[in-house]
Amino acid sequence: MAATRPPQPPPLAPIAMTMGEPAGIGVEIALKAWARRAAYNLPPFYLIADPAQVRAAAETVAKRRRKAASASRTICEITAPGEAIESFERGLPVLPLALAEAAEPGKLNQANAPAVLGAIETAVAHVQSGQAAAVVTNPIQKSILHAAGFAHPGHTEYLAALCGGGHLPVMMLSCPGLRTVPVTIHQPLAEAVASLSTEMIVQCAAVTAAALERDLGFAPARLAFAGLNPHAGEAGDLGSEEADIIQPAIEQLRARGLAVAGPFAADSMFHEAARQKYDVAICMYHDQALIPVKTLGFEAGINVTLGLPIIRTSPDHGTALDIAGQGRANAMSLISAVAHAGLMARRRTRAAQDPPAE
Repeated sequence: MAATRPPQPPPLAPIAMTMGEPAGIGVEIALKAWARRAAYNLPPFYLIADPAQVRAAAETVAKRRRKAASASRTICEITAPGEAIESFERGLPVLPLALAEAAEPGKLNQANAPAVLGAIETAVAHVQSGQAAAVVTNPIQKSILHAAGFAHPGHTEYLAALCGGGHLPVMMLSCPGLRTVPVTIHQPLAEAVASLSTEMIVQCAAVTAAALERDLGFAPARLAFAGLNPHAGEAGDLGSEEADIIQPAIEQLRARGLAVAGPFAADSMFHEAARQKYDVAICMYHDQALIPVKTLGFEAGINVTLGLPIIRTSPDHGTALDIAGQGRANAMSLISAVAHAGLMARRRTRAAQDPPAE
C-alpha cells in the first residue's frame, strides 16, 4: 500500500516591494535583486512603482554591465499581485503606480511624495487582504516626506498606523551574526534617555521574544540587555538608570520565564565571543543598536519590524542619492530583506496550518 503523502501547503503569495524614494536607488536595487533571484533562491516579489522609471533604471543597469538586453525584456507589467508568480521568471513584475513628475536621480521632488506613500499603503493593503505574503520596503527620504506633510517620524511608525491600533512596532536590525533592537527609536538622544522606562523596556523585549519564536524559530530566544551609561553605570558611579530602570525590567521579564541577561556594558557586548551568548541585543537607543550592525554587516544588514500583524523587512541603508542613476548600487541588503521576508512568511503559513499542541 502506497504511503500517504502529507498535505502540501499552498504556494506562498508573492512579496510586495515598494518603490522607496524615486530619486534614490530603490528601483535599481529591485532590478538587481530580481536578476539574482536564482542565485539566492528568492521567493517571487513584485515592485509597486512607475513602469517608466523602472525601464529607465533597467537601461542604466544594462549599460553599466555592457549588456544589450532591453528594458522590455527585463520587466513585466502586472495588474494584480497574483500575476507576479507566473511572470517572475520572465521579468521583474511591476504593479504600476505613476509618479506625479519624472524622477531625476539624486534630485528630491516633493511632488512625488504621494506616490511614495501610496506604494507603502498599497503594499500593506495587499498583505492584509492575503494577496501578498509580506512587505519589503525600499528606503524613503523622510525629509522630503515631512516637507510634504508626512506626520510620522519614520517608516516603522507609519506601518504601525496603517495596521491599526493595538500594535507595538519594534525595530530589529539584523546582519550575519548579530541582531539588535533599540528600545527608543527616532528621537533626539536627550529625549530618548528622558523617555526610557521600565515598562517600555519590558514591552519591547516581550514583543521581540515572541516574534523571534514565532517567525524565526528561537525557542526560547536569549535576550541580552545593554546598559545605558558607560560601563553599564559602573555600579552607580556613572549613572543610576541601570539599577533604577533596566534591572527592574530584566527581573520582570525573568519572572515571565524569558531568557534574559544583563545589563552589560555596550562597549564590550558586541565582540565575537560575547555574541555567541545571546540571540538578540536589546539596546537603549537608536545608534547603540545600529552602529554594531552596520559595522559588522553594512552590505547585508536588514531592518525587520516586529510586533505587527504583517511581515515587513527592508534594507538597512538609505536612499544613496549620491550614486543614484549610476548603476553602482549594491543590492545585497535588499536581497537579504526579500529572503528573510520569505522565510518568515513560510513559517507563519506553516504555523497557521499546524494544529495547536494539546
